[in-house]
Amino acid sequence: MTQIYPKEKSLFADRLRAALKDAGVRVSATVIANEFNLRYWGEGISSHAARNWLMGVSIPKQDKLMILSKWLKISPEGLLFGTPPPRPIDENIKADPMSLVDQQLVARYLALDPDHRRVVRDVVEGLTALSHQLNTQQAKK
Repeated sequence: MTQIYPKEKSLFADRLRAALKDAGVRVSATVIANEFNLRYWGEGISSHAARNWLMGVSIPKQDKLMILSKWLKISPEGLLFGTPPPRPIDENIKADPMSLVDQQLVARYLALDPDHRRVVRDVVEGLTALSHQLNTQQAKK
């Protein structure tokens, strides 16, 4: 078994707390355990296990890390190591530089509180999925 050093556990706990705040979730072991167990098909976790994650005592195993990352909308790599994974180039994103209007929009988005940012991300994800679905339907015609 590989030894995980205390500093890595502590850094994971910091990233987990930040991800929870960014997702608009209260940093509470009970809240984490309850929300996690709603999403996990295996044997759930206790509040004690969630508290150990938050306090840097332990790090979740890979299957649990995947559930956390999907729930909090952060990459597993970002949660575990603090680095985002390499992102594939989205063919829908233009290579053109951002216009001033787009730059202002991004600045306004970044100024929003985490709850409102989450709403904006959800709306964009929904519109993207809807657009993809419509494009797929049109391609079949």
